[in-house]
Amino acid sequence: MRAAVLLVMCLAVALDTACAADWGGIDAGVTTMDQVRDRYGMPTRQSKPKVEGYDTTQWVYEGDAAPTGLDRMTVDFGLLASGSFKPSIVRTLTLEPKPFIFGRNTVMEGWGLPDGEAKQNGVDTFFYSIGLFVVFDKEGKTATSLVFGPAQPEEPEQGAPAAPSSQAAPPKPAAPPSQATPPKSSAPPKQ
Repeated sequence: MRAAVLLVMCLAVALDTACAADWGGIDAGVTTMDQVRDRYGMPTRQSKPKVEGYDTTQWVYEGDAAPTGLDRMTVDFGLLASGSFKPSIVRTLTLEPKPFIFGRNTVMEGWGLPDGEAKQNGVDTFFYSIGLFVVFDKEGKTATSLVFGPAQPEEPEQGAPAAPSSQAAPPKPAAPPSQATPPKSSAPPKQ
């Protein structure tokens, strides 16, 4: 029972700090490899994939090395930003939680209403412009993965079509009453 209470408290703290699209002290686009190592230690396994021609690093924490409530945490390093490649900066953080750790309501309480919702491969997904993408189970009740990345731009790129307005157009004013003569009656005129 104490473990369950501790887990809920830890998740509440994590969700409280996650409002800026970070989780557990890892903020994509900001946190460094040294900071992740200081906080979580060495990963269970490490690889060096090439992504779009750049040498990147991936750290995976699983089993006992994964944070409480998670089956796996994957941290991808190597971010192309402001025209230069930064190999030690977090590009993405992927959480694969145990069942019922991040329920649909928990996600919305932690990060608010999503900026977009869709079905992908038959499952619900949420998109947050602050840099979070959530994939739910087939029933749409619990998250199976949360992917944190840099915040997405709010303004469309130059030449991109503008997003449709969420506000309805104001109603048109009523036409002024007609000044025309009233229609003629078919009744005979009074004498």
